[in-house]
Amino acid sequence: MALLLAAFITAGAIGAAEPSWEDIEKTARGQAVYWNGWGGDEKINAYIAWVGDQVKDRYGIVLHHVKVADIAETVSRILAEKYAGRHEKGTVDLLWINGENFHTMKDNGLLFGPFSERLPNYPSVDTVTIPSTKLDFTEPVDGMEAPWGKAQIVFIYDPTQLTHPPKSASELMAYAKAHPGRFTYPEPPDTLGSTFLKQILIELTDQQEALQKPVSETSFGPVTVPLWGWLDEIRPHLWRQGHTFPQSAPALRQLLADSEIDLAFSLNPNDASAEIEKGNLRNTVRTYVLAGGTIGNTHFVAIPYNSSAKEGAQVVANFLLSPEAQARKLDPTVWGDPTVLGLEKLTAADRERFTRLKRGVATLSPGELGTPLPEPHPSWMERLEAAWRARYSR
Repeated sequence: MALLLAAFITAGAIGAAEPSWEDIEKTARGQAVYWNGWGGDEKINAYIAWVGDQVKDRYGIVLHHVKVADIAETVSRILAEKYAGRHEKGTVDLLWINGENFHTMKDNGLLFGPFSERLPNYPSVDTVTIPSTKLDFTEPVDGMEAPWGKAQIVFIYDPTQLTHPPKSASELMAYAKAHPGRFTYPEPPDTLGSTFLKQILIELTDQQEALQKPVSETSFGPVTVPLWGWLDEIRPHLWRQGHTFPQSAPALRQLLADSEIDLAFSLNPNDASAEIEKGNLRNTVRTYVLAGGTIGNTHFVAIPYNSSAKEGAQVVANFLLSPEAQARKLDPTVWGDPTVLGLEKLTAADRERFTRLKRGVATLSPGELGTPLPEPHPSWMERLEAAWRARYSR
C-alpha cells in the first residue's frame, strides 16, 4: 500500500511538473531552432522555408534549415557531443529522421521525450491504418519522435515508351538484360538506394521472418545470398554497366527525365505528379507498384536530449502536424508528401483542405498502392549498406 501511494505521489508530481502547452509556446517565443534534415530536393527545401515563415509569424521562432546529405552524420555529431559532456546547449534542435538513425539515437539515450503524443495536433494522427506511426522499422516510437509524412516505393515510367513495365525482381532482371543500360538505382547509403536493396531482398529471400529481428552473424549471410546473386547478375546490364550509380533520388529521376533510363522509382508516391506539375517530367509519366507490393514507412522529426530550444522544437513539430501544414505538404504543386493524419478525425473545414486537392495524374489511389510491406529491423540496413559498399564501391 505504501509503495502504491508513493508511486501515485511520484506520478502526480511528474504530471504537475510538466509545463502546459501555453507555457511551452510562451517559452518558445524568441528561440532559434536548428533543424537538421536532408536538403537534396528543391521543393522540400522550399516547403521547409515556408514552415520557417509560418512559425516566425505565429510563434516568434527563428527556424534554421541545416541541410545535410546524410542525417547519420548529424546523429554522429550529437553522440560526439554526449561523449564530450555537452549535455546542454547542443548544436541540433530538431532532426528529420526514421529507421536506423532513430534506433541509434534511442539506444544511445540521445532523444528528448516522450513528447510527441502530448502535442495538441497528435490526436489527429492516423495510428490505426498507418501502424508505422507507432512502429518505426520494428522499433516502438514510444513518443520519442513525431510523425511527419508517409513513404512507399513506387516505380515511375512512361507508358508511351514502356508498355509492359517489369513488376517483379525476375521481370526487372529480364528487362535489364533485354535493354542494357536502361535501368539503375541510387548508390547506397542513399536512402532510396538502400531501400531498393531491402525491396529486392524481401522478394527474393525465403526467410522474411528473420528480417523483422535484429541481424546476427549467423542470419545475415544465409538470408542475403539471393540478393547478392541478383545484384551480381544485373550489374553489367545497368546504366554505365554498373561502374557508377546516381547519388540520390533526384539524380535518378533526372536520368528518366533525360531519357537515359526507362524506369525510375521513388519513396514518395506523389513524386512523379509533383515533378510533372513543375515541368520536370513528361505529363505522360505514370507510377505503379510491384505485383508483390512495395516497402512503406513513416518519416518523423525528433528532438535531441541536449537541444538548446526544446520548446521551440516542440512547437515546430506540432505545427508540422497541423491540417494546414499537412495539406500544403500533400499538394503536388508544393511537395506531394502523403499525410499522416486521419481525415475522419478532422473538422469538416480542415478535411476540405485535403479533399479539394487534385490528385496528380501520376498518383495511385490508396487501393492501387495496396498495403505497404513492413520495413526490416533497422540493423539490416546498416549491414546491407556496408556489404554493398564492400562489393561494388569504386
